[in-house]
Amino acid sequence: MKVFLTPMMAFLLFLALPDSNLGSNCPKDCSCSAVDSILCFQRRSPNIPQGVPQSTKNLYLFANGIEGLMPKDFDGLENLEMLDLSQNKLTELPDKVFKPLSSLRNLDLSSNLITHISKDCFHGMALLERLYLYSNQIKTIHPAAFNGLEQLLELKLQGNMLTSLPALSMPRLLLLDLRFNVFHVLGPSDLQTPNLESLKLGGVGLTSLDEELIGSLRNLHELDISGNQLVSFPSVLKKVRGLMHLSLGGNPMGPLNVQDLQNFADLQELDISGLSLQGLAEEFSQYFPHLRKLTVAENPFNCLCTLAWFPRWLRAQGITLERTEETRCHFPPINAGKVLERLEHREFGCPIKTKVTTTTVKTTTTVSVPATTFMSTTKTIPVPRSSDKPVNKDDLFPFPVPASPSSSSFDPGIELHFCPPDTCLNGGTCHLAEKGQVQCTCPHGTSGMYCEVQNHNPASPPDAKIPMVTVTADFSDISTREVSSTSILVDLHRYIEMRPYIRGIRLTYRNLSGPDRRPMHLSLPASYPEYRLRGLKPNSTYAVCASPLGVPSGIDSICTEAHTHAEKLRVTGARTDDKRMTTVVAPAITILLFLVLTATAVGVAFYCRKKRTKGHMNLDCEPAHLELEGVKADLDNEALPQKQPELMIPEPAVQNGNLEYEVLLIQDHCMSNNNMTSHKPSYF
Repeated sequence: MKVFLTPMMAFLLFLALPDSNLGSNCPKDCSCSAVDSILCFQRRSPNIPQGVPQSTKNLYLFANGIEGLMPKDFDGLENLEMLDLSQNKLTELPDKVFKPLSSLRNLDLSSNLITHISKDCFHGMALLERLYLYSNQIKTIHPAAFNGLEQLLELKLQGNMLTSLPALSMPRLLLLDLRFNVFHVLGPSDLQTPNLESLKLGGVGLTSLDEELIGSLRNLHELDISGNQLVSFPSVLKKVRGLMHLSLGGNPMGPLNVQDLQNFADLQELDISGLSLQGLAEEFSQYFPHLRKLTVAENPFNCLCTLAWFPRWLRAQGITLERTEETRCHFPPINAGKVLERLEHREFGCPIKTKVTTTTVKTTTTVSVPATTFMSTTKTIPVPRSSDKPVNKDDLFPFPVPASPSSSSFDPGIELHFCPPDTCLNGGTCHLAEKGQVQCTCPHGTSGMYCEVQNHNPASPPDAKIPMVTVTADFSDISTREVSSTSILVDLHRYIEMRPYIRGIRLTYRNLSGPDRRPMHLSLPASYPEYRLRGLKPNSTYAVCASPLGVPSGIDSICTEAHTHAEKLRVTGARTDDKRMTTVVAPAITILLFLVLTATAVGVAFYCRKKRTKGHMNLDCEPAHLELEGVKADLDNEALPQKQPELMIPEPAVQNGNLEYEVLLIQDHCMSNNNMTSHKPSYF
């Protein structure tokens, strides 16, 4: 199959080749750089150029202002295989006007003003393979206009004013583009094209898809039915096999049932934009193992946890999301307007998922196992044994939890919010009561609500069993991240978003790693989505809880854990512990500084006197102004850089949590305008 060059491709081809007019055979105002090819671009002439050599095979006459054609214009061009007459001012095609072009295979008449296709305008073109008539004003086509075009492979009629179509009996036709005309109904009698591979019917006003028509197209690989009036998913498509490109966007069929697409395993490109989709079930990702391009723009997506899989799937499969800037979240308000593909997993507000299993570890020693915290989502936390130091009840930190399900529906395997670690002391076991309260089962020798009272310290019997709790954390209404070894940033965005009624937040934290576990309480307004806890201990684990301000303690509280790294030690110099060295070095340093200052003062006085003797009477001899301008300029950190005469806007737009793009308005450093073009940021 030969390649049909577009006007722009041809134009670039001629620009790339060396200029040569091949002697006197090249028509006036044309370029004959390529062998057997002539390019006449923007000649500003209403007629076909004269003097085209008979050996010419490719003739490009696009955008010449040609207004009419006559058969004699093509006399002697029996070898011509490609004729491009696009972007001219043709209004009609005379009968048999192309008859002299007996070898013509590609004819481009797009972007003219043609209104009618007569019966014999393509007479004698038995070898024609591609006919492009798109972007004209064609209203009618004679029923026999395409008779004799049995070798036709591609027919493009999109963007005209057609309301009816002659019966197309073209056994070899592979591509038919009828978009943006008006065909409310198309049946099998209209398209007798059994080998058709690509059928484009976008925006033609279809209210249904004829089952017999689609069933007759056994070789169909691409189907575009976007922008029509289909109120439901066409059931006939469920029987189609081998589709690789499918466009359904812009139909009033409502939210798409993803099960309707489960038979399209061969799809490489899918367009389901503008279908009022609020979400996509995760099973959607299992239907298209070969998908490479996906368009889901102009849908009011609810960017909640049920859609968190989507961006991750796109990245994992290497799928290109078309019209990315038009694919945005509609709900919840915190995500409204954000580009769906760029959302992080935590921004979808997925709740924390915890799986609790209990195992036993045998030991023959009374030494308690130290708690270890790993920087991962899985943590193993040993419960303190009875040998731990007792803690006063007043120093305990309340860890409220949501109510547990009733005993009749409780299943140990389901995911729940369980007791925070270290709630029960001295080896006590934490569990939830019937109404969700925290209760501790205390070992022998301890008592109290949290097993905090140690009556005596009996020796642990051999083979004592220490319960171990494995907690797998995912995401919560609050989250933390370390800022430094002594501070933690608490993210309360989701906590506030899920509780729009609260007036404020009670933030409580305590150190789980040190001996002092007394809780610290803070009251924050609801307008503080982030708060930085300062003055923390390095290399420590902290429990952080948030609850609504003004409600009883323990109601609607969410807790998490955070860890601070060990503080890095900086060695600034060798340490001297010898007191005798101190008594010797200190006076010596004092004497040396005194001598330096004295020498500086004498030098300044001498310099000023010398300047005055040479006539520099206006010189201000204050030390701050003596030969220090360069140093002062380097030390002055508050000086603003000079502005560029023309503002340079950097091309790469930086994503921000609140704004889609940030544009740097003033550069930190002056940059030369060395023939660099200014780039504007792209929005959508």
